[in-house]
Amino acid sequence: MENMKRTANCGELTLKDIDRRVTLNGWVHRNRDHGSIRFVDLRDRYGVTQVVIDPATLKTDPAIAGKLSYEYCIAVEGTVRRRPLDMVNTAMPTGGIEVVAEKLEVLSECPVLPFMVDERTEAREDLRLEYRYLDLRSFSMQRKLKLRHDAAFAVREYLNRKGFLEVETPTLIRSTPEGARDFLVPSRLHPGKFYALPQSPQLFKQILMVSGVDKYFQLARCYRDEDARGDRQLEHTQIDIEMSFVSKEDVFAVVENMLAYVFKQTLDYELAIPFERLSYDDALNRFGSDKPDLRSALEMKDFSSFVEGSGFRIFEEAAASGGSVKALVAPGCGDYSRKMIDELETAAKTYGAKGLAWMKLADDGLTGGVAKFFAGKTAEIREALNMRAGDLLLLVADRWDICCKSLGAVRTRLAKDLGHLTGEFRFCWVIDFPLFEWNDEEKKWDPAHHMFTMPQEKFLETLEENPGAVKGDLYDLVCNGLELASGSIRIHTPGLQQRIFSILGITPEEAKRRFGFLLKALQYGPPPHGGIAPGLDRLIMIMTGETSIKEVIAFPKNTSGISPMDESPAEVDASQLEELYLEIRPT
Repeated sequence: MENMKRTANCGELTLKDIDRRVTLNGWVHRNRDHGSIRFVDLRDRYGVTQVVIDPATLKTDPAIAGKLSYEYCIAVEGTVRRRPLDMVNTAMPTGGIEVVAEKLEVLSECPVLPFMVDERTEAREDLRLEYRYLDLRSFSMQRKLKLRHDAAFAVREYLNRKGFLEVETPTLIRSTPEGARDFLVPSRLHPGKFYALPQSPQLFKQILMVSGVDKYFQLARCYRDEDARGDRQLEHTQIDIEMSFVSKEDVFAVVENMLAYVFKQTLDYELAIPFERLSYDDALNRFGSDKPDLRSALEMKDFSSFVEGSGFRIFEEAAASGGSVKALVAPGCGDYSRKMIDELETAAKTYGAKGLAWMKLADDGLTGGVAKFFAGKTAEIREALNMRAGDLLLLVADRWDICCKSLGAVRTRLAKDLGHLTGEFRFCWVIDFPLFEWNDEEKKWDPAHHMFTMPQEKFLETLEENPGAVKGDLYDLVCNGLELASGSIRIHTPGLQQRIFSILGITPEEAKRRFGFLLKALQYGPPPHGGIAPGLDRLIMIMTGETSIKEVIAFPKNTSGISPMDESPAEVDASQLEELYLEIRPT
């Protein structure tokens, strides 16, 4: 092999390399037999080069060429020449040249493939995950791995320039409930005791602020024992950031400029900053979601003022009982069939709506559906909702939150159907979230974000009086309808932290047991601090236009939390369990 070590990669040779002697190493991507002459497309991470194997110029045994097959790993030594004009491929950088082989060596063979590497998407997902090493050879996956590398490098580069220190935090920690189940790790040295894998470095990064680090970041591995889905995995990576002596606007500025730098460096894309700010209530009211996709201009509006005296009992009762009636105009959709409207209604019912009322605006007024109840208000409705002839009007009446979320689902479906969700990256901040959520099942308050979030200052004196009205100094970063990050300004005084614990039903004794090391640290002059943690996997998913983070992670789990490649999770030897003082209880 030493004599056949590569001198060029398969993506770099062009017309300027004519007559250059090169050695290429790579995989057989295509293999075309033209009688006595064979054409091989040789592939590596960098591209494809066409190799001509002609017995007249080949100095090694021609029989070697005859046994070549897909994904054989080979070495080729030869001379670069110009391709004939009728064979030039302008779609690839190396399309103007080919390498005439003089020496050929098979470095390793390959059996019949479970799927063709360049046709990987036609194979079922579990098969691609079982043979992930083949899946990763595809240009599609190689590009995504490269983009992930470039983005991570750009993050480090930007934050380093801004004075942040990258500090690693432990991956074996105390179990501290953070919303999902912990992965537990038994201790051999301390029988009956367990470490946990961190759901996030939350408590440690706060302690780093107490430690005077001032500006911290880490590409942190996080673990959550929860059901997998398209944008969630059992283990994931987040760009963990924490800063001292800051407000949320300082956090916003760092993240906006960091992402602008990442997009420019990796995609040569200019992000528009600063990002739009939306309150939680406004996001729900206008877009039906706390993670709105702003690529679509579709916006929900209040319809309640047109209900009184209409005679449409369902709407009148909803408005009279303190509920809402919300409207969404679908521009140019007046030709929608009843079947198409029924499909939109199904989307609304998924989020609790009892039905989806509709009517269309024609040149001579409102028609179809519930139009007869509002015929006398056509002009007012048309002006208030900015409707035009040929538009479809969709309506939901119910509790405010059900109206928002169900009609929001209709908005998302319409935006896809109308082709709005393409071509750009639309970021926004969602702010002014409730600090607490009522848990109706357990009859108690839960934290909406996490229990270390600072309440907004105007609510500090009245926290206990009406927890449901309290807004937190917390924020979400949203892009194209996906939550990319959550963050907050943190509580930094033990007294306020205990008030929050009390509202959540956590006694001082329980707080000490669960979070004692943080509470102890907060007694020693902690600075005001805050931070955020954008998900790296979701960021790369958005940047590549994928819909599943499995497509941007080298070795993901499937939707059952299984890795088909290494068959984990798996049973372990009885001796390993014995060392840990564990036994498996039959189910």
